[in-house]
Amino acid sequence: MDAYDKGSDARQGLGRDGREGPPGPDDAAEQTGGSDGTEEASAPGETGGTGETGKTGEPVEVPEAREVPEAPSGPRTGVAALSPRYQVGAVAALVAVAVAVCAHIGLVFLHVAPSNTLTKEHGSAVDEWVFPEFEQNWKLFAPNPLQQNVAVQVRAEVGTADGGIRTTGWYDLSAEDGRAIDGNPLPSHTVQNELRRAWDFFVSSHDSEDRPVGLRGSLSETYLRRIALLRLDRNGAAGPGGVVERVQYRSRTTNVEPPPWSGEKVSDRPTYRELPWWSVTPERDDGNRDDGNRKDGARKDAGEGGAA
Repeated sequence: MDAYDKGSDARQGLGRDGREGPPGPDDAAEQTGGSDGTEEASAPGETGGTGETGKTGEPVEVPEAREVPEAPSGPRTGVAALSPRYQVGAVAALVAVAVAVCAHIGLVFLHVAPSNTLTKEHGSAVDEWVFPEFEQNWKLFAPNPLQQNVAVQVRAEVGTADGGIRTTGWYDLSAEDGRAIDGNPLPSHTVQNELRRAWDFFVSSHDSEDRPVGLRGSLSETYLRRIALLRLDRNGAAGPGGVVERVQYRSRTTNVEPPPWSGEKVSDRPTYRELPWWSVTPERDDGNRDDGNRKDGARKDAGEGGAA
């Protein structure tokens, strides 16, 4: 019992003289040995002076884990910076643009594609969308591309203020369009294609004698008349007090010089195609044609009467 009590006092940190303090060497011997010199077994759950409380008997403070502060996020940009209502509007606009682009590509594809069931059924709708702004000209990729330069020129007969008739010189309308295109990053569709398409329309709707074939031929002549009057008025061809009464077109065609390595030889002389004089109003031309037909008929009748 004495050994056990002394050992208990040692565990409570009491010295030999009853004061608190670190155990001495004798106290340590008493803690580890009994009266018979055998080591006492520690009770389950008991810890020594060097356990979790540390060597000095004081509890060890475990540092708490510190929370890492999140990096501040930058300001929102783009669609994310908009309010939800405007985000919905932006998404709707993007969807509308995507649908319009897909529809445009599909219609242009149908325009340039070979004849098929869709173009036969909806050809008019495709043409209404494509012409005139989105017209495609695939001659550049043809096996035999255009190798000629065609210049369209026009002149006029002007009635002067004193009652005379004056014929102007030739106005090169193609050269005027070329000057308007050169140096212009965004030339208008009218400057690029109006005159060219009008001339192609005339050539394809007239025979070799410049006679109209069907209604499209007469329509092409009316179109060229209007272009001529607009261009002549722009250039001041009539002059003060003058009035344009008739116009005449001609084309000047020159061959494109082939590259030196081709060895091909072409003529560098221009060829001209002059159209007949047209009155400013188509009705006057129709009247002149009727008069000509009546004169031809009278000549035939006179010839037949003389033969009889």
